[in-house]
Amino acid sequence: MENKAYRGHVLALPYPSQGHINPSLQFSKRLVSKGLKATLATTLFIHNTMQPPSSSSLQFDTISDGYDEGGFTQAESIHAYLNRMETIGSKTLANLIIKNKNTANPIDCIIYDPFLPWALEVAKKFGISGVAFFTQTCAVNFIYYHVHHGLLKLPITSTPISIPGLPVLELEDMPSFINVLDRTQPTLRWCSINFLA
Repeated sequence: MENKAYRGHVLALPYPSQGHINPSLQFSKRLVSKGLKATLATTLFIHNTMQPPSSSSLQFDTISDGYDEGGFTQAESIHAYLNRMETIGSKTLANLIIKNKNTANPIDCIIYDPFLPWALEVAKKFGISGVAFFTQTCAVNFIYYHVHHGLLKLPITSTPISIPGLPVLELEDMPSFINVLDRTQPTLRWCSINFLA
C-alpha cells in the first residue's frame, strides 16, 4: 500500500480508556475502508498495554500523557492527570503532526475525543481541521446539553428525572459525570460539559 493515493490522512485521538478507544478504532477502520489513511494515536502506556497489530491499512502511533509507565493509575488525581495530559499531550501531538508533515500523507484532520478539547487548539495551530467524535450515546449528549443550558440543575435533588424525549430516569440512569456525589472532584463532574460551550 506504499504507493496508494489516499484521499486524506485522519488522525484519531481517543481519550485513553477502553470505552473511548474501541469506538475510535472501529471508526478509524471504517474511514480506511472508504479510502482515507487513518492513524489511531493512543498514549504510550495504552499503546504498550494493547500492543496493536501491525497493519498496512490502519496505522498506530502515540502521544504522551506524562504518565508513560503507569497511565492514569500513576497520577495523584483525575485533576492532575487531565492537567498533565493537556500539557504534555499538546506537545507530543504537535510533534506527531510535524513528524507527518513532510511525508506523502501529512495529517489533514484530527478527530479528537471531546474529553481532550486541547487537541482542537493544536489542530488549529497547524491549520488542520478538527472534529469532535462523541463516543457516548445521543441521550447522554442530550443530558449534557440540558445541564449546560441550565435546563437540568445540578446537583439533582429529586427523582424521578424528566427530560423531554427521554423516558423517566432515576439518578443511577444518569451519566456518571452527573451523579458524582464527591464534591472534592468538580473537574470530574464538569469536564465533559465544558466542551459544549
